[in-house]
Amino acid sequence: MGGVIERMTSREVYRNNWMTVREDTVRREDGSEGIYGVVDKPTYALIVPMDGDRLHLVDQFRYPLGLRRWEFPQGTAPDLADLDPLELAARELREETGLRAGSMVELGLLDVAPGVSSQRGRVYLATELTEGEHEREHEEQDMRTAWFGRAEVESMIARNEITDAQSIAAYTLLCFHERR
Repeated sequence: MGGVIERMTSREVYRNNWMTVREDTVRREDGSEGIYGVVDKPTYALIVPMDGDRLHLVDQFRYPLGLRRWEFPQGTAPDLADLDPLELAARELREETGLRAGSMVELGLLDVAPGVSSQRGRVYLATELTEGEHEREHEEQDMRTAWFGRAEVESMIARNEITDAQSIAAYTLLCFHERR
């Protein structure tokens, strides 16, 4: 099989309400030792809200980049909770956009940054949408939302206006789903 790495020790070096960071001492297959720094975050849900040929995106300031970014609604449960993925998807959709979905279909699974993080995400297609009031968390107070046609979303990706890797991967999963 190859490439198996054994964790010998692990210590938490940082924790907040959204993630933990740990440092693991490891033994590689050849017997040599090393370390891994790992960001642990709970599974997130990403939702592709679609109404006909329109997709609903959210825009918010992403502090690590120092930029506002358009992306699909996505997130984790507060306090590192591990919710049922479908329940989490419905919650994130309602919280960020105010939309409620009559239908949610799972499109796939994404690994965020497998070289540094254990986080994985479930992607859902939300249709049969009804509008309501959003229920944003305090950290999301600057969030804006808008509907875009598919051609405009693809142009935004091409123009580097949508650069969120998870959103671009989710759009690809949507295209694969439609081809089935």
